[in-house]
Amino acid sequence: MSSIVGNRSEILYVYDIRDGNPNGDPLDENKPRIDEETRVNLVTDVRLKRTIRDYLHDFKGEEIFVREICYDEKEGYIQDGKMRAKNFDENAEKILEECIDIRLFGGVIPLTKDSITYTGPVQFKMGRSLHRVAMKHIKGTGAFASKEKSKQATFREEDILPYSLILFYGIINENAAKHTKLTDADVSLLLEGTWNGTKNLISRSKAGQNPRLLLKVNYSKENYHIGDLDRMIKVVRGIPDENLRDIEDVKLDVTALIKKLKDKRDLIRDIELLVDDRVKFVKDGEDFDLGKLEETVGASVREIMF
Repeated sequence: MSSIVGNRSEILYVYDIRDGNPNGDPLDENKPRIDEETRVNLVTDVRLKRTIRDYLHDFKGEEIFVREICYDEKEGYIQDGKMRAKNFDENAEKILEECIDIRLFGGVIPLTKDSITYTGPVQFKMGRSLHRVAMKHIKGTGAFASKEKSKQATFREEDILPYSLILFYGIINENAAKHTKLTDADVSLLLEGTWNGTKNLISRSKAGQNPRLLLKVNYSKENYHIGDLDRMIKVVRGIPDENLRDIEDVKLDVTALIKKLKDKRDLIRDIELLVDDRVKFVKDGEDFDLGKLEETVGASVREIMF
């Protein structure tokens, strides 16, 4: 059996999208979320967790607690939290045992007498694009008439981003892992769900998303992590942000990240890494092969395998 997670880890995940909407805001006509002051694209941690949940359930056959289940197909009624808990006989231990998303992300289990709250060992911050984005409004013609006996087809409108390169930061807390019984095997599925889940989001608004970088730093020191690794990656580009259209338009500057990892190498057990071969990196102003991370940092580096 896989062991309970015993070490703290930090995760960096970079992916991009072309001509799509990575995370619509339902309170703003489902437009892509954008920081009005910085013009940076925002993606909620809830969106990433949904991506992971859907992949684990649909492609890996894992049970997840937080999912939409219809209990009356005629009326279209869906379960609330209490009804979902009854699927497991309101047994919190059974929910932990069977539902990987609760072991990963925690959650509130509403029971008849009381509710149980599990703090998730895996937490992600809000995802942010590494550059300013420009929103594009598109109008099109629908296939059907707007009403009976009408000669005019309906119109559709949507807002998309021509390009966005998004960075997520996450942390795995080994202390919380003991309470939700999160295992190393669960974490492996988390990484797979992050990478392959993004690739398999082939909806109209999400088609064109591609994972680019997944890095997991595993620490050897108890209750320790570096923190703010997401602030140690920058983009280098030779054109205005609004003109970016592809991953080849940028390079990822990992100078600060590598320096910090090297400084703290004695506290690092190992590093796990997966990189798309179209991504280019820069260190100290020069092109850098991330395949040389191990010899540069001085810590063991292994490829993430699914």
